[in-house]
Amino acid sequence: MALTAALALGSLPGLVGAREPSPEPPIDAAAFRQVILATLGNRPFEANASFDAAAASAAGLGPATTFVELGPRQVQTADRVTVRLPKQAAGWAWKPPKSTMTGYASFYDYGTTAMRDVPRGTTIVICGKAGCIQRIVNDYGPAKWTGRIIDMYRPDFFLICGCSKGSGTTWVTVKIY
Repeated sequence: MALTAALALGSLPGLVGAREPSPEPPIDAAAFRQVILATLGNRPFEANASFDAAAASAAGLGPATTFVELGPRQVQTADRVTVRLPKQAAGWAWKPPKSTMTGYASFYDYGTTAMRDVPRGTTIVICGKAGCIQRIVNDYGPAKWTGRIIDMYRPDFFLICGCSKGSGTTWVTVKIY
């Protein structure tokens, strides 16, 4: 009974805390002080500085500032660090597949890529006459007696087959990764 009374008194809003809201504290005047940003115009003169009007205009903007663009032979120099990236050959290549299969592919409208001989979650690349696509196997099928190695989602099938919309199967190469 004492516990019930203590819980009832604790839940009453009038007995807990102040009865009126606390006043808002004043905003500190230091929050409104001037901020000075270091720009190119504030730096000391350097030996490689340019006397070109276009290079000088990069220092700052004022109400009477005019914009000048660099000419075709002018180069703007700045004291910035030059980043050197390693040279890469143009292009890229797939890593070698674990195995490759060739055979017929068909389509259906369930939005999945189905193969019987690989587990779900396997990354594959399917290549046909019109190109290649990368997909992840997320269903089992087709049945072995059909003679097909893969069932594909309809848009994917027509993307790689290079055939008319009336076709039901196409010859593909499947690379398994």
